[in-house]
Formats: sequence, C-alpha cells, structure tokens
Amino acid sequence: MAAVGAVEAGERCAPAWRGGFGRLWSAAVLSSFGDALRTAALPLLAASLTDRPLLIAAVTACGYLPWIVFGLLGGAVADRVDQRRAMWMVDAIRGLLVAAFAVAVALGHASIALLVVLAFTLTALQTLFDNAATALLPSLVDREALGSANARLLTGQKISGGLLGAPAVPVLIAAGAAVPFAADAVTFLVAAALVASLRIAAPERGPRAAGSTLRRDIAEGLRTLWHDRALRGLCASTALCNIGMGALIATLVVLVTGWLDAGSGGYAAAATAYTVGGLAGGAANRRITGRLGPLRTVLSAGAVQIGALVVMGSVRSLAALVAALAVFGFMGMLWNVNSTTLMQQRAPADMLGRVSSAFRTLAVAGAPVGALLGGAVATAWGANTPALVAAAFFVLSVTALISAGKGDVPVGAPDDGATTARPAR
Repeated sequence: MAAVGAVEAGERCAPAWRGGFGRLWSAAVLSSFGDALRTAALPLLAASLTDRPLLIAAVTACGYLPWIVFGLLGGAVADRVDQRRAMWMVDAIRGLLVAAFAVAVALGHASIALLVVLAFTLTALQTLFDNAATALLPSLVDREALGSANARLLTGQKISGGLLGAPAVPVLIAAGAAVPFAADAVTFLVAAALVASLRIAAPERGPRAAGSTLRRDIAEGLRTLWHDRALRGLCASTALCNIGMGALIATLVVLVTGWLDAGSGGYAAAATAYTVGGLAGGAANRRITGRLGPLRTVLSAGAVQIGALVVMGSVRSLAALVAALAVFGFMGMLWNVNSTTLMQQRAPADMLGRVSSAFRTLAVAGAPVGALLGGAVATAWGANTPALVAAAFFVLSVTALISAGKGDVPVGAPDDGATTARPAR
C-alpha cells in the first residue's frame, strides 16, 4: 500500500462551503430527511392496508431491486449527460410523484400495488441520481478535499435521516397518513431547486467512438473497475461485507428482543448507538485518514468491525451490544467515506458514473443474499449466530482488501483539471 501516502497530505484539506458544495450538501441533507420520512412511513402504511407479511415485505424489497436491475444503466447514462441537470430533473420528477401519491393517500386511494410501484420507481430514478452525484462532486471541490467532502455529506445525511427524520414520522402520521409523503415531496422539490442553482460548467467530453452504445459503455465501466486492483478488491470486499450486513440487519431486532430479551427499548438503544457511532466516525474521519490514508483506513475499519460483531454474537448483554454497535457504526462511516473517496480519485473523470454504478451494483447484490442467509441461520442455530456469520464474512472481506493493497498501486489518473475545476461564480 505504499502509494496510499500520495493522498495522505491532501486528505487534511477541507472543502469550501461557498461556491457550490454548501448547496449540494444542503440538498443531500434535506433529501435524506425526506427519505427517512418516506421509508419509515411506507411500511406503516402497508401494514394498515394488509396483514399479509409477504406483501408488506414486497414494498421494502422493491426499494432494493432497481439497483440490481438498473444500477449499471444509471451509471452509463450519468456519464453521457449533464450531471447537474440530471440530478435536479430526477429530484423534480420524484417530488411530483410523491406529491401525487400523498394526494392519493389523502383521498383514500392507496393500495399495496401503488406502494410497490412507487417504491420501485423512486429507487429506479435514484440509480441515476446517486451515480450522477458521485460523478459531480469532484467538479465542486478540489481533489485533495474529496475525503472531507464525503465525510460531511454522509454525516449530514445521517443526522437528518437517523436523528431527525425517523423520530418525526409518528408526529407527522398523527396529523394524517398523507403528511409524511407530502413533506417528502417538498424536500425533493427544494433539493431540486438547490441543485439547479449550482453554477458549474457542463462536463467536457470527447467525441464518442462510432457505434458507441449504452451496453458498450456499461462493459467499459466494468472493465475499468476490474483492471484497477484496488477498486476491484474494494468492490469484492464491500460485497462480502454487505452479505454480513444483510444477515445482521435482517435479524437484529430478533437478537435484541429475543436473545437479549431487551424489548423495543433495547432495540431503540441499539439503533441509536449505531447512529451516534456513525456521526462520531464522520467527525473523526479527516484526522484518521490523514494519518493512515484511505485504503489503510478502510482496512483498519473492517478489522475492528470483526471484533465488534464477535461481541454482538457472543456476549449476552445489552450494554455490550450497544457499545459494539457504536464502534461498528463508527468504523462503518470510515469505510463508506473512504471507499467513495477512493472511487472518485482513481476512476477516470469521464467514466466515474459507470465505475460508481458497477461498484454499487455488485456490492449491493450481497445484501439480500445476506438477509436470507441471516434468517435461515437464526432459525437453525439461534438469534445470535447471524452476527457471528457476519464476522466470518468480514474476515473474508478484510482478506480480499489486504490482497488488493499489495504492490505499487497508483492513486489515480494524472490530474487533467477535470476533477479539480472550480465552480463558476
């Protein structure tokens, strides 16, 4: 991992709030608040419409499926279009869709089929939005400040979504079943206005080769990811982690309320500890990454998370679980920030959307597999065993990451100005 030091000095830089990053941050944080309202309200609304668990679960499943179906396509499109325009147009469309849904709920026309269609459509649009956002950020901040910018974005989203959005849902629902969705629609529309107000030049792209198609663009993104040893290893490592995370998240409520017999209060404490740990990780990221570099930080985070998972699955104590989840959330934030930063630094500027989508699609695919595995393991051997299974997958993940970091791996392509261009004032 010798080459990681090339980034270390730059990671001490912080992004300027003025010029564009502040508006992008505000839009992301506001959207996260609205997303938290919707994702918490949708299952509650589904449960009020049917008592069939499979139908209720289908609403949640449709929030993941589009990433597997459309994730690669979203990245290819993001590299072909003006990313700023794509982002505000997608948010405007999502705002109008959710507003129409809120009206349907208020008029008593909601149905499970409508909920499934809404969840699927919003996430399908999100595949374009998220990949465009990943590709746009390097145009708003200097290359050396990407780590701090990602940390501030993820920390702000965790505060607005985890600490503010979810607790607000019961209050809003008390005012009417449609109110959380109406509020979500407003956040989408305001976020769209903030992104549309960004003053940056449209990305400069060379002429496309004759016969260029979206299919070829997707294949090129996959090849670029595969040929970069660090990104390939990080992607495989993240996929393995997500299998473990899927197993843990799907059974955490059973672990807390069943194995620990801590009730709903214990589950709330566990969820809060994870969120608080993530916030602390976002605050400490700049200092830790400045000393270790992004790749070593991710490796260290994964190693510590193994220990936290072992504690969760072997120590029958709510206090131990809360402490372990706080550590797990802290290290998880370091992992997320630095894996995103590495992707932005290493991928060619004109292929960042495709590389990002390839990375996310392959990594996200592990989560539903892990959820099914966690349920099967918990049924066969007890509610604490999914955490231990998750620890085993994290061991495999860290092993893959160690292999990826061996040798002299360059940090990224030579700076051609495309990733450090300052926004027009």
